[in-house]
Amino acid sequence: MLIGKVVGTLVATQKHGKLAGAKLLLVQPLTLEDGPRGTPLLAIDSVGAGVGERVLVVIEGRAAGAALGRRAAPVDAAIVGIVDRVTIEEPAPPAGHRA
Repeated sequence: MLIGKVVGTLVATQKHGKLAGAKLLLVQPLTLEDGPRGTPLLAIDSVGAGVGERVLVVIEGRAAGAALGRRAAPVDAAIVGIVDRVTIEEPAPPAGHRA
């Protein structure tokens, strides 16, 4: 899974039958600091995400199709959540370590 930001939409008048009615969005993968990481990818939306929102994306083909309930659909990436907040905890120092 990865965190990304929805940066655009894609409209396709002709697509595979298993994708009928599916909303396609362009997602820019993000670093933990919210910077861009790599190139944008195309993902099927299963949660009603919109442009500008941070989202959780599953990128394994079989898992992506299963997350959408579309078995045997040609899916590589699916949006499975809208991210409200990311909290990164600082690791505790090892026992006996003085700061």
